[in-house]
Amino acid sequence: MRYPRDFLIKNFGFACPGQNNILSLPPFFEPESLFMKKITFILFFLTGFTITYAQLPDSSTFLLHKFAQNIGKEKYTLSRNGDIVTYTVDLKFTDRGTPVPLTAKMQLTAAFEPVAFTINGKTSRMSTINDSVVIHQNKADIKVDNSITSQPLPPIRFPIAGYSPGTAQMLLLQYWKKHHRPATVSILPSGMVHIKKDGEDTLLFNNNTLVLERYVISGLIWGNEFLWTDASGQLFCLITNDAEGDKLEMMLEPYEPLLPVLINKAAAYGMRLFTANANPSYEKHDVIAITGGTILDVENNRSISNGVVLIKAGKITKVGAANNVALPAGAYVINAKGKTVLPGLWDMHAHFEQAEWGPAYLAAGVTTVRDCGNEFEYINAVQQAIDKGNGIGPHILKAGIIDGNGPYALGVIRANTREEAIKAVQRYKENGFHQIKIYSSVKPEIVKEICTEAHRSGLTVSGHIPIGMTLQQGVDSGMDQVNHITFVNAVLKKNKDGLIDFSDSSNVAVFNYLKAHHVVIDPTLGVYEMILRSVKDSITKLEPAFASLPQPLKPLFINTGAANDSLAERGRLFMKNFKQIVYHLYIDSIRIVAGTDMGFPGFSVYREMELYVESGLTPIQALQTATIVPARVMNMEISSGSISPGKRADIIITDGNPLQNISNIRHVVTVIKDGNIYNPAHLHHLAGFQ
Repeated sequence: MRYPRDFLIKNFGFACPGQNNILSLPPFFEPESLFMKKITFILFFLTGFTITYAQLPDSSTFLLHKFAQNIGKEKYTLSRNGDIVTYTVDLKFTDRGTPVPLTAKMQLTAAFEPVAFTINGKTSRMSTINDSVVIHQNKADIKVDNSITSQPLPPIRFPIAGYSPGTAQMLLLQYWKKHHRPATVSILPSGMVHIKKDGEDTLLFNNNTLVLERYVISGLIWGNEFLWTDASGQLFCLITNDAEGDKLEMMLEPYEPLLPVLINKAAAYGMRLFTANANPSYEKHDVIAITGGTILDVENNRSISNGVVLIKAGKITKVGAANNVALPAGAYVINAKGKTVLPGLWDMHAHFEQAEWGPAYLAAGVTTVRDCGNEFEYINAVQQAIDKGNGIGPHILKAGIIDGNGPYALGVIRANTREEAIKAVQRYKENGFHQIKIYSSVKPEIVKEICTEAHRSGLTVSGHIPIGMTLQQGVDSGMDQVNHITFVNAVLKKNKDGLIDFSDSSNVAVFNYLKAHHVVIDPTLGVYEMILRSVKDSITKLEPAFASLPQPLKPLFINTGAANDSLAERGRLFMKNFKQIVYHLYIDSIRIVAGTDMGFPGFSVYREMELYVESGLTPIQALQTATIVPARVMNMEISSGSISPGKRADIIITDGNPLQNISNIRHVVTVIKDGNIYNPAHLHHLAGFQ
């Protein structure tokens, strides 16, 4: 996750430069600093090593990548002392200015049985680990944080958990092979993984042909990991997600140039797995009639009781009251009596980091997302798979990320000169991107060059306000839209109590400026609520369906927040300000659009709208921020955003009426995308929800 941090740095005294870029997560977020507890338990206990079984090298180095950018290395070395084999792992990367070091030692026998291990360091910018395991004859003593437990050993077991370095998955795979490829492997301290060989890929490198075995591992993290090895079992590439939910790739050092090829393949294979298991994923009918429900007209702020929506060939053909619309012969009828019929939802701040986001979004009724920055090859492959029917997911509008060189830089698409700015924009334009996203390290003079070229090419510009610039300077340079409410908060005057006086002339001037320049804001209130909440509060206050989330995701959310009462109180002050800003943006006719910046997959768009209502918007106004308003700001109102004749049949049906209680939006029972009818429960099952 790319947590915004400008207000945190300014108000909590981080010793980090650049208050207006995304969280580099300094010590304030570490458990020792009381803001962030460890969010995942990683056990690196690697099973035994038998030379006659697999000739793995005694040492290897893997290059680590995020957003396809080389950010560090993982190296293991092997040593032997009698019957004991020790793997020593040294991992370190730097993610947007924050070092993430990790060391581990694993002892095992030549018979592939564990003996002991230690592991110490950081697993992401936001999480740390300092654990140990001792294996006895039929039990394991496990120390996690300050908790020590003992548990019996299952017959087939491997001590590992999600978000671990590639060496762990490599030896897990060896263990699986050694034990005759069982259907499942129990993992310590809890859980179960599934491993299968998914095929082979033949690549060309330096005029040499490489034949790689491709495996899928599920159960360690949310969703599937793709792992390639050579014939001996040596790890070649691992494509996974890190403990922040971002994509992370590990590549055997000499072969780094092949990473874009494997990123592309992983995206296609991941989407293919869903279509293979869908059986099928949707119902398809040429003519559909939705009858008996209350239709919400988000364009005209009205409802149609006992309404009818007719759909033909994926398009809406007619909308009206039942006594005014005749049902065509042979139409497939969806009875929506007692239910509410709404346009499909938009998430205007998505990061489609893995294939599982596709069915998770659709299950929540999100039929369109703006992907606000992703790996170039990956998001192109994912979008292509969905559009061709080879994957399951919403419509994707791509915002191509451009950053500049600097310690907080993200990704490999950089612009430090006018020529590089033009080249980057044109690359995105030629590959079907709708928008450019400015990131935090772009130099002020280059922001203007990017915006000029984007506008010349018919693209709008969104993003962060880069380090060293104010919101007004970003907009003056050509930015049309701004991600995150904190960039507005940063330019507003506060009183001695930290509150905003919205009648203050300087603050009035800010809102007048935004209105005059037609700036669009996606506040992402939900992500701030998550990181500022007290960890003493139940997570279900934010997400009532938390229990249904995939198990590997739960620790990422449960332990996120303020563990100190004073910090939690300060967080409540910020949330009060943020909600008031949203309200004043709205009443001053400054367009806001609902975006989540990931969060609870699919569900967070509900919470975003609930927070807007808590800010003072009416339910219909909140619904508009996730339907017709984003369609308008993305210049797609002709084809999307409301239930109107001629538009795409992107529709959801809910139990209960969100106009009476915005939380009724959570009760989605039917999703229609392009006229195809989806069952949310089936989609959630595909995405690994419980």
